[in-house]
Amino acid sequence: MKIVAFILVMSLVTYLVRMIPFTIFRKKITSTFLKSILYYLPYAVLSAMTFPYVLYSTSNIYTALVGTVVAIIASLTKRSLTVVAILSCVAVLVTSLII
Repeated sequence: MKIVAFILVMSLVTYLVRMIPFTIFRKKITSTFLKSILYYLPYAVLSAMTFPYVLYSTSNIYTALVGTVVAIIASLTKRSLTVVAILSCVAVLVTSLII
């Protein structure tokens, strides 16, 4: 019975989070500032949730930092997602073998 209550509460919270913006913003949003905030908010939240786990993805923080730096550099040079992932994994492997 407890699990059913948890599922109901979670579904209610999920529904409210999705419904409240529709009830607040009934008119078309014309403010460019508010539009830019709403546009970049998902990326900021995803980054804030993901980045701490990237640093603890390996058993050593230094290998994680090397992999992160390699991934950032590879992505800034317009590499594909597959190439970025492979390069960062290889960098982590090489760094862990050196350390």
